Amino acid sequence: MLDTASPSEVRHETARIDERAPDFEARSTRGLVRMSDYRGRWLVFFSHPADFTPVCTSEFLAFQNAADRFDALGADLLGLSVDSLYAHLAWIKDIEARFQTRITFPIIEDISMAVARAYGMIHEGSASTAAVRSVFFIDPDGYVRAMIHYPMNVGRSVEEVLRVLSALKESDANQVVMPEGWMPGDPAVLPPPLDQAEADARSDAAGGAWYYTRQEASGDA
Repeated sequence: MLDTASPSEVRHETARIDERAPDFEARSTRGLVRMSDYRGRWLVFFSHPADFTPVCTSEFLAFQNAADRFDALGADLLGLSVDSLYAHLAWIKDIEARFQTRITFPIIEDISMAVARAYGMIHEGSASTAAVRSVFFIDPDGYVRAMIHYPMNVGRSVEEVLRVLSALKESDANQVVMPEGWMPGDPAVLPPPLDQAEADARSDAAGGAWYYTRQEASGDA
């Protein structure tokens, strides 16, 4: 049956937390890239509105300056905008010339907007085709674990991206949850108890806060 919906009524499938990240194949500044190539490591996949713009330039400098910290966390960086490969190449060459910083992570071209739409980087109803500032945290099994979206006029905090990545890894490694403002080295919180016996044990260990138990209060390492 022919779809008679108007363009403004069409809705696209987008990436969702705890679902597998949509696969794709695209040209990038580092050659052909496939989402499936990143299995086995974490991936921070992020979009930017346009090359040769001030906020995007500040972000790319910050991501590159933190590249070693992402690598130490077992994560790769991957950027995207709807600009062409040639615009990407010209921009990163200009960044290197002007700011003495060589961008070493790939930047995908997405002229057709196929990848941006699959990930929800271009918001429905937007009058612009520029991708918003989206960040997707994709785990080594290829699942989206977290997402952050920023408007075009506000730059991302790379420190926050590193914090979220660290929190996801810590949670996975120790079966704990991370409280507000958690930073590496801070105590985590235990997940909610699953039965009355566990709730009673938590009450004894944490002075009555059975529903809010810091990791060290339970005696766990």
